[in-house]
Amino acid sequence: MKVMISVPDDLLERIDAGAAERGESRSAFLQEAARMRLGEPDPAVAEAIAWVERHRISVSGPTAAEVVRHDRDTRDDHRL
Repeated sequence: MKVMISVPDDLLERIDAGAAERGESRSAFLQEAARMRLGEPDPAVAEAIAWVERHRISVSGPTAAEVVRHDRDTRDDHRL
């Protein structure tokens, strides 16, 4: 659907610059801004999350933090 809105000149210039920096159209930029303002997730992010949840692989073993902590705690020179 097409709509007509009023935007101050300086804001429109900033919108256009922001869209150009991201390589997207003014419409795409404003749609994303509206979704963010409405608290809706970015559709690309939502799809990525859904993909991860569909393809979740069960991994057992220590977390990265646990490995780092173990390494730190088992070094001879970890205390000054």
